[in-house]
Amino acid sequence: MGDASMCINCGLAVANPEQKFCPACGQPTPVHRIDWHFLSHELEHSVLHMDRGILYSLKELMLRPGHLMRAYLEGRRANQAKPLLLIMVMAAAVVFLSKYVLGEGVMDGFAASIPAGRGEVSEGIAVAMKAAEQVATWTNQHFALFTLLLLPLEAAAFRVAFHRFAGFNYPEWLVVAAFLTVQTFVFWVVMVLLSRWLPQPQMWVTLVSVLFAIFSLVQLFHERAWWKTLLRAILGFGIFFVVSSVLTQVLIAVVALAMFA
Repeated sequence: MGDASMCINCGLAVANPEQKFCPACGQPTPVHRIDWHFLSHELEHSVLHMDRGILYSLKELMLRPGHLMRAYLEGRRANQAKPLLLIMVMAAAVVFLSKYVLGEGVMDGFAASIPAGRGEVSEGIAVAMKAAEQVATWTNQHFALFTLLLLPLEAAAFRVAFHRFAGFNYPEWLVVAAFLTVQTFVFWVVMVLLSRWLPQPQMWVTLVSVLFAIFSLVQLFHERAWWKTLLRAILGFGIFFVVSSVLTQVLIAVVALAMFA
């Protein structure tokens, strides 16, 4: 496709026929037509290659999570998939499996946790339940976006909990929070697949993912006393869960008030 003697993207002359990338813009040279060979090559080298890409990053994130996060933060990123890409891929997997294995949306179980009321408060509780269902429906439809909206909150919680301990800035904590979220999605996928034998998979996801995230942070800060990292990690998760729960209840209350209006 195009003239093999120059970069098809910026027009720079190709100095060497064996040159694989344009030095000016990074465009692959020569460019290849999209066919079955091209697609299989992209799949192999972008996703399935065992020393780089998505599968490599997921494998390292579950086997050596602290080391992978440290390497990424220190700049050794050539073989790693970007954390936001991993979030998108795993969020899609969670949504797909929840729908076709459990037969429900990702957040349906949380909306069902509001108890029914009796007597004069039953109408208000019914409205609250309806509002929670609407929030859960929106979350199911925009699960990846919902996940991304929670990342700044989780990063802020860890920034507060690890103040003057880790030396990470807020963007670096965003990266750490993204990797921890990917871990949660990996466990979510496993729990969904085991839901036939494991009741209440969402509860197990929360428990296992928090414990593994704490282990990951201890490994990330391996030069520090493990018990200090443990306490700060528990504090970070505590802040995150309390604040996110309060914000969720506020959102449900706002939706309920809008329904009354």
